[in-house]
Amino acid sequence: MKALTFLLLMGCSVWAQQLHVDVYFDFDQHELTLNAQSILNLWKKEANAFEVLRIEGYCDWKGNVIYNDSLAQKRIQAVCQYLKTEVDFGMIPKKVVGERFDQLPNQSENRKVSIWYETKKPRAKPQVYDVIKQAKVGDKIRLPTLNFYNNSARLLPESEPILLEVLCALEENPSLKIDIQGHICCQLNGDINDVSTARARAVYLYLIRNKIAKKRLHYSGLGTSDPIYKIPEKSKEEERENRRVEVLIIEK
Repeated sequence: MKALTFLLLMGCSVWAQQLHVDVYFDFDQHELTLNAQSILNLWKKEANAFEVLRIEGYCDWKGNVIYNDSLAQKRIQAVCQYLKTEVDFGMIPKKVVGERFDQLPNQSENRKVSIWYETKKPRAKPQVYDVIKQAKVGDKIRLPTLNFYNNSARLLPESEPILLEVLCALEENPSLKIDIQGHICCQLNGDINDVSTARARAVYLYLIRNKIAKKRLHYSGLGTSDPIYKIPEKSKEEERENRRVEVLIIEK
């Protein structure tokens, strides 16, 4: 399943942003896959807290422009129909992009619909933004509300605010370089599936997508090599504390 994707569009200084959720389609199809339905089901649970700004339909380059525009339009209609009880799309702009955009190498990522929206919820007080800005070289900062789907590197939507804080701290401190370190819990035999590295990489990719230079970032998976609590943990709370992502300040 594709993860929800978040993209910063406005200034960090005011913590204002537009967000988007992407759903993906099979080749030459406009019907929603089960994965797409799952993503929309998750999103619509909080739809009453969102203001939808526009919806966009995309296709890969295969076929001709006219056909792909029609297919993109049908994909938009499929999403609107699925969400019709949560969102009134009547006056919301619908943009048929079709194949007219910079296509990604992985064609499956080009077959999508994007819903752009703003959150109506007030911004929570920053948790790590000031800490990162004030940290010294060698300091480690835990990202406390960074959460993933079970045993995967797919970020939960609730992780977006803390990612935004890290992004803003990097944008406003151009000399800052960090190592993103992933940790897991529970496994006595270590990180067999290398989930800790995949989770650190997910944060790295978020920052890259939002225009942070690669030379300022490094990521690593530490598995269970540096737990806060000895493994096996004695409680769910200890497991949660061990299952984390931290930022190490490399250079300022």
